[in-house]
Amino acid sequence: MEFIPGGKTMKIQALGCGCKRSVANYEAVVKAAKELGITDEVEFYKDSEGIMALGIMSTPALVIDGKIYSMGRVLTAEQAKELLQKARSGSACSCEK
Repeated sequence: MEFIPGGKTMKIQALGCGCKRSVANYEAVVKAAKELGITDEVEFYKDSEGIMALGIMSTPALVIDGKIYSMGRVLTAEQAKELLQKARSGSACSCEK
């Protein structure tokens, strides 16, 4: 599955406190988006109250279009690509299989 230029935009948020793990997660998501040709900005969201309001109990996390795709682990670029592709395809399930 490949990204189709001109498709819908995505709100991509890598959440964390700014620690090494959160930075590594953000960098993996940015790399994955770039490799997929996704031009939407990847936001590094660090607001702890906002993170809690989203229902995130453990960071780092990945939220796409308001939906939690990963929480409590640092993603590799490959894992982030898989999740971005799921989000792009409109998959209702963000769990790993």
